[in-house]
This record gives sequence, C-alpha cells and structure tokens, in this order.
Amino acid sequence: MATLRFEIEGMTCGGCAARAQKALAGVEGVISANVNLADHTATVDAPAKLAAQIAAASTRAGYAAKPLAAGDLPQDNVDETPALLRNTLIAAALTLPIFVAEMGGHVFPSVHHFIAWVLGTQNSWLIQFALATLVLIGPGLSFYRKGVPALLRRAPDMNSLVVLGATAAWSYSTVSVFRPQWLPEGSVAVYFEAAAVIVTLILLGRYLEARAKGRTGVAIKRLIGLRPDTARVERGDTLEDVPLDAVQIGDVIHIAAGGRIPVDGVLRKGAGYVDESMISGEPMPVDKAIDDHLVAGTINGTSTLVMEARAVGSDTMLARIIAMVTEAQGAQLPVQDLVNKITLWFVPAVMAIAMVTTLTWLLFGTLPQALVAGVSVLIIACPCAMGLATPTSIMVGTGRAADLGVLFRRGDALQALHGVDVVAFDKTGTLTMGKPAVVSSTLSDVDLAAVAAVESASNHPLASAIVAFANTVLPDAENVETIPGHGVTGTVDGRQIVIGNAAMMERFGTHDKITATAGLTPVYVSIDGQVAGILALQDEAKQTAAATVQALQDRGVEVVMISGDAQAAADALGARLGIDQVVAGVLPEGKVDAVRALQKGDRTVAFVGDGINDAPALATADVGIAMGDGTDVAVESADVVLVSGNPLGVLRAVEISRRTIRNIWQNLGWAFGYNVVLVPVAALGLLSPQLAALAMAASSVLVVSNALRLRWVKGGV
Repeated sequence: MATLRFEIEGMTCGGCAARAQKALAGVEGVISANVNLADHTATVDAPAKLAAQIAAASTRAGYAAKPLAAGDLPQDNVDETPALLRNTLIAAALTLPIFVAEMGGHVFPSVHHFIAWVLGTQNSWLIQFALATLVLIGPGLSFYRKGVPALLRRAPDMNSLVVLGATAAWSYSTVSVFRPQWLPEGSVAVYFEAAAVIVTLILLGRYLEARAKGRTGVAIKRLIGLRPDTARVERGDTLEDVPLDAVQIGDVIHIAAGGRIPVDGVLRKGAGYVDESMISGEPMPVDKAIDDHLVAGTINGTSTLVMEARAVGSDTMLARIIAMVTEAQGAQLPVQDLVNKITLWFVPAVMAIAMVTTLTWLLFGTLPQALVAGVSVLIIACPCAMGLATPTSIMVGTGRAADLGVLFRRGDALQALHGVDVVAFDKTGTLTMGKPAVVSSTLSDVDLAAVAAVESASNHPLASAIVAFANTVLPDAENVETIPGHGVTGTVDGRQIVIGNAAMMERFGTHDKITATAGLTPVYVSIDGQVAGILALQDEAKQTAAATVQALQDRGVEVVMISGDAQAAADALGARLGIDQVVAGVLPEGKVDAVRALQKGDRTVAFVGDGINDAPALATADVGIAMGDGTDVAVESADVVLVSGNPLGVLRAVEISRRTIRNIWQNLGWAFGYNVVLVPVAALGLLSPQLAALAMAASSVLVVSNALRLRWVKGGV
C-alpha cells in the first residue's frame, strides 16, 4: 500500500472536487481518496500499481490527473494568475462601453438620449452585441470549455451555472436585436451588459482568489527553497560543485560561511553557529562542534564547516518535513465529508431552483422579470466558497505551524487537538533536557568503573551520564542485556553487575532497601546479588517547560506527567513545573494504561514523548506528539512532530489547531449563510445579475482572505 499524489486539473468549485474524489474512490483497490480544491491535488491510499488506473478514472470524470513525485508542487496554479489577469483586463475593456451605455442610461437619462441621438438605439444594441459576443467567445471561452462538457456529462459545476446564466442573457438580448417579433409585445429588451458583466466579475473574482490561494502554499515553496542546488564535495584532492542529487552518503562536503547546508550529516572539521530557525522555529543559532548533527536547509554562520553526508535526497530531515507538510496540507478533516456531500448536489439543486423561479415569474410576472430572476439565481449560488472553506484554512494553518516548528502528520490530529482536554507529558527528554548528570555516588572507584563498563553498551541517556561521571579507563563488559523499563545487566571480571531501578533489583532478587535522595533519580547497583551502592542523577527542566505548562493550564487544558522515573524524582519536577498530577515508575505498557485512564469520560488526550518506550502511548493517545529530536520510532508513532524538541511547540500546536478549526467554521458559516440568504433574494427578483456576479466573486475571495489571517498566529506563550 502506498500514498499516491496527483495533480488534478479543471476543478473550479466544490462540486468539481467532490466529483473528482468520487471518481478516484470508485477505483477498485483504493482505500481512501481526498481531493484538495485549494491546491488542485489529490491524495490516494492505494497500491502503487493502480496509479495509471486512478489517473484515468479522474480524467474520465472530466478532471485530468497526473502523478506527482514526492516534494513536487502542482503546476496547475503556477500560470493561472497571469492568464486570469489578462482575461479579466480584456473582458473589462470590452464590457465597460456596454455597461456605460446601458446602466449609465438607466441612472442618467441624458446618457440614454445622447446615445440614441448619436448612434440610434438599434446601432447601440448592435455594438453591444458585438462587444458582448467577443467577451463570451474570448475571455469567457474557458467557462464554456469546462461548463458545457460538464452539462453533457450530467455533472454540472460552477462553470455550467455561468454558461447558463450568461448564455441566457446573451440569447434573449440577441433575439431582441435580430428577431424582436419572436417576443411578446412590450418584452423586447437587451441584457448584453448582464452577460458581459457576469463573465468579467467572475473572472475578476477568480483572479483575486487565485492570487490569494497562491499565498496559501507559501510554506511548502519556502521549505523547498531551502535546498541549495549544488554542494561542494571533495573528489580526490579537489573540491567540486556537484548537483544536490549527485551527493552520496559518506561524501565530505565543505560549507562556506553563510552557505546553506545541503544534506543531513555530522560535523567533521570546524566549529561555529548554525541558524536552524527556518525548520525549527527557534530564533537562536545553535553552537556546533565536532560530531554534532547538521540539518539540510539550515544556514552556516561565520566559519567554514566540513561535514560528512549521512542522509541525502528524500531521507533528509528537510525532505521529510516537506513530505509531512504536504500531506497535512492535503488532509481532509471529518467536517469536509459533509461539505462534499452537499456540494455534490448543490449545482443541480441550484439549476432546479432557477428553473422553478423562471417558470413562476412567467406565470405571475413578465418574461424579462423571469429572465433576470432565473439568471440571478444561477449566478448567485457559489459552491466555490464551500469547497474552499476547509482546505484553504488547513493549508494556511499547517503552513504556519511548520514555520513555528510544528508538523501535523495527520489531518484529523488538527481537528482532535482543537478539543484536547488533557496533555500528558513524558518526563525525560520531553520536559527535561534528556541529559542527566550524576550528582552523587556511594560506589567505590572499582565498582563505578565496572558499572560504567556495562552502561557503555547502552544508549539510554542515564548510561552516558554514568560513563561520563566515571571518567576512567573501563574494563571489558560481557553478556550485556538491557531490560526495557528496568535497567541493564552484564558481567565484568566474572562479577554479575545489575543496574537499574527498584523493580530491577526486585527482579534479580536484591531486596535491600536503599534510601534515595528526594527529587533525584536513583540508579541502584547490585554486584553478585548484593547491594553495592546507588548513583543519584538529576535532569534539568527545559527552559520553556514551566511556561508551557502554565499557558496550557490557562487555556483550560489539564496537564499530567507520566514517567518511568522514580515517584520522588517525578514529583519534585512536577512541583517545580506546576504539574499537580504525576504518574511515575511505569513501564511502556504502564504509560498506555495511564493514557487510557485519562481518556475515560470521552476526554481527548494528547501524549507528548520522545523515546522508543513512548511509542505505544503516542499511538494510544487521541493525539500523539513527538519531539523531533527523539527517536525515529517515536516520530513514526506520532500524529504531530515538534521539530526542535521545544515543549513550547505543544502550546503552538494547540493554538494553531484551535485557530484553524475556528477559521474553518467561520468560512463554512459564511459560505452556507451567503447562499441561504441570497438565493431566495435572487429568486424574488430583488437582485440583478450584475450584483449577483459581484457577490458570488466576493464570497470566494472573502473565504480565502479569512484563511490567510492564520499566517499571523503567534507562537509565543
């Protein structure tokens, strides 16, 4: 099973997106399909071998599809804005004389008399006919190219409504000019200005909408722009500038001061500061020394660095971030399912209302009144705003989150986090630095060296602290075995060394009670079944941890800490950070149980962690949030990733989620309310086709503009 992405062409409204999605989902073997009107893409979960079949299904439905490679942007929107601007200006130039002649004559009778005296009414109508026809077959031809085939497929869209409305006004006017005898007496009139203005205003609306939509994808474009085109690589005794795609793992790369780091790797020569703010959201440059990790897309400071490539192409952190943001921006929230069902039937319903309106006015009014009311109903109804309401907010919201170092890996996490009741934090590496230091020891030097020898085979943060504290030549350790959640055991010079928590001591039959200093993390040691001593470690809280906890609580979110550490140490940290509920001394499965207990009463729980032992709890929580500087297992188990590992990212994620969902409901409220109010107004004949076109164009622009407000969401406490 794979996640396939396609560019979908020809979509102009929510109905288009719904029909394209229905066609994609109808292919046998497709698990799920999501079409995004905002960026003209589709995301399909299906076997990779079905890619051609899926694209063909969308094309048959009238929306040509082509596969997109990872990291590629759709091209459909790239040239749309200049073309729309050109067509809008041409249409406006052709429409202005018609508008002045007809509407000016209604407002100022002297204008009407002047035109009749200079040109004559018939000649004026002929000129209007010529200009309006040029508008329809020139700038307006795009509506016919898309709207007529949609009508023939019995799947009318917004283009179909424009075609029907503009053609009805033009046809009635043309009959009035060339065959007035076909019309009832007193009903001869021209509405060329309505046909031309409809096309011009809707083109203007689409231009403004396309221009605004172009800004919704700025986060992806900015991230892609972080990748340099070339890298300076050692090739023998020389340095060569090679294309980024040609860089291989193990290559030695030189980065000049001020240059962008091309791939992920480790620093081999030099030292200095690297600006990682573009991918982490953290403003302070990071001090880098030998063997420190370097990330593609970040900016070298003031000194030359030499690095070894460790990850290239799609394996770099930047590439994974781009993939995550792309996936999040194409996500479909549960609320979108309802919108799609409505928009799928919306255009046919509008056409039916327009037909009933026209027939009613024919029975109780006049033919011109029937024409005006029917055309106004066709034009005022706008499924575009409905289709754009959700995806534009998601694109802008997740893009802004990426700017702040928060990556939403799943779209439904964006909605779930909006209503989060509890945020449960892991302790080590999440709320704390994850770099504990030994502050006291009761072991002899010989025993400490033996303990450090066993710990040197472990990758646990406590292990490296113990090895650093020993600071001596270590003997050889054999038969080293890690007991997850408990500790580690091994043999040194024939002696069995057991290191771990109290449960580890119980497990290996050591029952002696050792008193640990309150607030410190105890590591017990037994040698050959006898207690040998205790190491006391302390891990400093991250700088923003306390402020994050307080800010979440101020927003009505309950904060809990769940840790495998000793209860006393966890309680001490909880007290310093202002966390009242602390669950400590639990194994990975115990963290899962703790999360499930918090979920009782239908409460939404987010769990924040960074280690392998946090993966089960991350997967169990309603929203799993992983520290980006944690393990790959934790990141893959999470719904949200905090790139920098800063606890403040949790607050940012919650705030982005709440603001985005609120923005979506604002957009939906406007999109639906607009139609509920104005369609009856148009049906009653109280709205001219020109005003209907202006209101319809304005509705989509308003929805996109409202979504763009999310670009200024603050990321501070």
